[in-house]
Amino acid sequence: MSTDLTASPQAGAELQRYTEALLSHLAASGAAPPAPPAFRDIPGHWLPAAVEALVTILAGEDPLEPLSRAAGRDQQNTALFLCLSLAVAGQGDRIHASWLGTAFGELSLERPVTHGQRALWLAAARGAYGPAGKIFVLRKLDALAVPQQAEVPDWLQALAPGEPSVVVPTSLVDFPELAEIPELARPAQAAARLARLRARCTEITSARQAERESRAPLTNNAAAPATTWAEDEPLAVLRALSGLGGHSGPLGSLTGHLLDDLRPGADPHLAAIALHVAAPILRVVADELVAETRLTPPDSVTVPMLGHPLILQPEGPDPDSMAEAERAIVADGVPPRRRPWDAYLPIALGVVAVICALFAWPLAVAGVALAGFGGWRLLRRRQAEQSDATYVAARLSELKELADGAVWALHAYAREADRRAEAAAIDAAELTRLLRRGPRAA
Repeated sequence: MSTDLTASPQAGAELQRYTEALLSHLAASGAAPPAPPAFRDIPGHWLPAAVEALVTILAGEDPLEPLSRAAGRDQQNTALFLCLSLAVAGQGDRIHASWLGTAFGELSLERPVTHGQRALWLAAARGAYGPAGKIFVLRKLDALAVPQQAEVPDWLQALAPGEPSVVVPTSLVDFPELAEIPELARPAQAAARLARLRARCTEITSARQAERESRAPLTNNAAAPATTWAEDEPLAVLRALSGLGGHSGPLGSLTGHLLDDLRPGADPHLAAIALHVAAPILRVVADELVAETRLTPPDSVTVPMLGHPLILQPEGPDPDSMAEAERAIVADGVPPRRRPWDAYLPIALGVVAVICALFAWPLAVAGVALAGFGGWRLLRRRQAEQSDATYVAARLSELKELADGAVWALHAYAREADRRAEAAAIDAAELTRLLRRGPRAA
């Protein structure tokens, strides 16, 4: 049945005026307006009878007659209107058990979640219908193979986003390049990821129910008007059902909603339900991460030092790789030089000029100058050779110091590995305990 009341303009206008006042009162005080409804029933339209049934329920009277009329015209919209209205009013315990199933309909992995389903999901998660409402949503989700609809990294990224690409353990702080070696990175990365998952699950399950219980009305305010789809989805759906305008917003997939609910900052009650759905995946991931933290460190690793690959072993750097690195440093630090003909030639010419000075004394000056220039060239060459030798010696000393320090860091990493594995086992056990508590913990 449609909510289009253009066939009866006057009755439709009266109905809309009263319905808008009714929703405002429900959101503000949980009660109907003090004045009785001024509209009459419109044959063929479910909304007038549904509004009359709601007012009757809020007055504590028997709504059977108007409820039968409304349900006969549109059973699902009637049930949805009553369930959401009573939730907004903070009186969700007055719904009939069958209304929730009728209003919610069927969830499907192939179809988007409707706004009505999402609004009921939100209201039930926040306790508007008591434990039975939360269990109802959980059973709807459990009936579908939801975890398999997204990749494991997607669930982990939603639950604990912003994971660093490299985790540098304490033992390798002075040698972060060692933390990038896969054999050493995997255990540290696994332990850090497990700790982050445990922290996020603790955050979700430790949210205090008393502070977020939905026994109070799901209020609307100026900061979040009823036309927006945020915390006030139930009220926004009611306005759309009643023909009061407001955009419907985009439809989301079931998996998309669950991933969004797991992200930091999401409503903790929605997060608790999403965590329940993701629990089977998280248990498997926790076991895998614990196993990765127990990986035995390799007997040797190859790491670049000063730009040269060096094999590090428990007893020290590999002699062959160390010798090769030293040869490379010497080759890089001492550039090949030709014989110093540019020095020898001026000296030889100077000597010849001095000898010739016996016959033409002015040649003596030129000979001394040439010989001095050649000697200066030889001195510059000797200084360059000494500078190269000093540089090479410093690089070789630095290489040895770095290699020895890296070996000691690997020893510290090996000692740290046992503590890391123990901490990971504790994190996994606590994570399993939190998942076992289920969404009632939030």
